[in-house]
Amino acid sequence: MAAPMDRDELKKAAAYRAIEYVKDGMVVGLGTGSTAFFVVQGLGERVSQGLKIVGVPTSERTAAQARSLKIPLSSLAENPAIDLTIDGADEVERGSLNLIKGLGGALLREKIVAAASRQLVIVVDQEKLVGRLGDHTPVPVEIVQFGWQATAAALQKLGADPVLRPATEDHPFITDGGNYTLDCRFPSIADPARLEQQICMTVGVVDCGLFIGRASAVIVASGGGIEVLTRGAA
Repeated sequence: MAAPMDRDELKKAAAYRAIEYVKDGMVVGLGTGSTAFFVVQGLGERVSQGLKIVGVPTSERTAAQARSLKIPLSSLAENPAIDLTIDGADEVERGSLNLIKGLGGALLREKIVAAASRQLVIVVDQEKLVGRLGDHTPVPVEIVQFGWQATAAALQKLGADPVLRPATEDHPFITDGGNYTLDCRFPSIADPARLEQQICMTVGVVDCGLFIGRASAVIVASGGGIEVLTRGAA
């Protein structure tokens, strides 16, 4: 595995390649997480050079970063159709380009923005590519706080090993939407589309970090350079 500094350089390289997709006048969804940080940074540089875009952030953290870089921001209420969203992912399944997202804590807003986008471009380093989803990463599941133990028990019946995500030793992590997150490990995810449906039909679940059939392209940075993957050809 690459050293942390090397991985940051890879993420930055992929992010800066992705922002080449951004054109004047676009409404751009701004992702959340360590890779999306570099996307917003790069867009801020281009805005300072005259690029005219409007950003729709997927988290309060991303919104604060974008404001600091003077990127104009909007919302889905004002711009319900987004031209392009650029975001990271925790795992990318080769071939299908199905994703696990949500370790950054913003899966619900990320999925809402992705669903409203004409294109979703994902940026990752090579460590995030897997043969099957769930190989290394749990599936984050955003749930309502009320009765969360019952929701966790229901997810166990689907084969999950759910762990309530902590913020500190004594307090659970709370999303921007005011919800809890269960990080759910599954022994094997042979049919991610079916699993997404089963999870999201569970009472108490708001949404989950399985993003099925949503990515238009995945930009992968490795020591050998940048590769652009498209569905069915990854």
